[in-house]
Order: sequence, then C-alpha cells, then structure tokens
Amino acid sequence: MQFRDDQFLWVEKYRPRRLADCILPADQRETFEQFVAKGEIPNMLLCGGAGMGKTTVARALCEELGSDYIVINGSMNGNIDTLRNEIFSFASTVSFEGKPKVVILDEADYLNPNSTQPALRNFIEEFSKNCRFILTCNFKNRIIAPLHSRTTVIEFKIVAADRPKIAAGFFKRVNEILVNENVKSDPKSVAKLIERHFPDYRRILNELQRYSVSGVIDEGVLVNMKEANVKDLIESLKEKDFKKMRQWVVNNIDSDPQTLFRLLYDQLTDQVKQVPQLVLLLADYQYKAAFVADAEINLVACLTEIMAAVEFK
Repeated sequence: MQFRDDQFLWVEKYRPRRLADCILPADQRETFEQFVAKGEIPNMLLCGGAGMGKTTVARALCEELGSDYIVINGSMNGNIDTLRNEIFSFASTVSFEGKPKVVILDEADYLNPNSTQPALRNFIEEFSKNCRFILTCNFKNRIIAPLHSRTTVIEFKIVAADRPKIAAGFFKRVNEILVNENVKSDPKSVAKLIERHFPDYRRILNELQRYSVSGVIDEGVLVNMKEANVKDLIESLKEKDFKKMRQWVVNNIDSDPQTLFRLLYDQLTDQVKQVPQLVLLLADYQYKAAFVADAEINLVACLTEIMAAVEFK
C-alpha cells in the first residue's frame, strides 16, 4: 500500500489512492472496477455512515481514471455563489487529457435543500458533456429526489455476512500501519478497538494515532463509557433527578455520544416497561447527534425525555 510521508494525520497519510487498497464489500468493489474498466464514471451519490471511505473511493476513482478533479466540502462551502463560482471555473474548461472532469461534492447532505441542492441539479445537466459529479453524504434522505434521479446511488453498507471478512481486512491494514509507525501493539486490544468503532475506519485510525503517542497500543485503549459509571446515570434516571443527571453529562460529555446511546440501549431495555418508546427516543436523538450544534444539550434533552416518558421496572 502506498502512503504519503508528508502527512502527519494517519487518516491522510494512509488514505488509499487505488481501488485495490480500498476495503470494500465484493459487490461494491466490482461496481467501481467496472467503471474503471470502461474508462468512464456516471454521476454518483455515495451514501452511508461516517468514515466508511466514500470520499476515499471517489478520489481513488479519479486517480485511476486519470481525471482532473476538485473536492468541495458542502458543510464549509455550501452557499450557491461559492458553488457556482468554483464549479463554473473548473467545469467550463476542457481537461488536457480529454477526459471528463470530476467534481467531488463532499458532505452534500449539508447543502440547503431549498436553494443550493436545486441549483446543483442544473449544474449537473449544464456541464454534462464535460464534467461528472460525485456527491457523498451520511444521510441520503436529506438529498432531494431530483438529485437522486440524476445520479447512480451507491450505498456504503456492510451486511452481517460480510462484516467478519471486512473487519479482518481492516485489522490487517491497521497492523501494517502500526508496524510502519514503529508502534508496539497487543492484537487483542487492537481487535477490540476495531470492533467497537467498526465500520468507521476514520474514527479507528484517529483513536489509534491518539493512543500511539505512548508508543504502544494495549488494553489502555479499551477505557470507554463502561468505565464511566453508567450505573450512576441510570440511578439518576430512575430517581428523576435532573440535577444529578445533568452533572453526569457534564462530567462525561467528552466521551463518544454514539457509544453512550448504544450503551443505554443495551442496559435499559431490560429495565424499563416501555421498551418501544425507549428505542424510538434513543434512535431519534442518536440521529440528531450527528449534526446538532451542542452535543451536551442534545444528550440532556434525550435523558430528560427518558425520565419523563419511560417507567422503570
């Protein structure tokens, strides 16, 4: 696997630059390889969870096809004027290679569905002879229907039957990275870390780099929300003690909120009477956690609803 020695961040240093290095389910890999074999790609909408390699695959496709491309972040440059200026100046000229150029529009689900997204569909049609568009998003339901119909929608998801094989492939990749970085590691601890955050490859690499500062990856990486006394939180919910619950959140807000939602799901389903209502509440706030401005308020709101609406056994 090729890597960039000029990069400090592992997620960039070891970002795959070829499809062969991307860790994908067999059916997805075959689809992308067919595009490369034909020497052409359609307009695409790549959707799926965070850190699963959508942008990496988009870049790798462009690299293998030898296409000129730009990457525009929809969450940072999402207004119509920025898009119009950047896309027009790039797409209005012909590539020296004589191949269609590619605009990779990352985090397209952050674009305004009432203004920017409708304008984007016109860009796709206006520059169809000279340019292709690859949109990436975490939530495809936030992309308007006209963009769905103008793109080939490919979902980055891993079915249960493929998870062991894909996880094993990523485990091998991680060990190669640790060896290259001269970081000693305990295979069991590395495997458990991958299991905890899989299939968010980006999150796993960031966690490993954080812990690698000590020069060793061992059971210390396994300290997580379980070590934070969740029993205290559950007791505050039972007692409907808002002050105690809020203080627990303040003390633990630096921990991964997604891990907490999963932990609450695992531990509370056997302790409450209204299980369906609990599941719906957790699912709703877990979804909101991906894009809220204040994670603490979102988590406190979720726990407050649980206190008000759910009865413990």
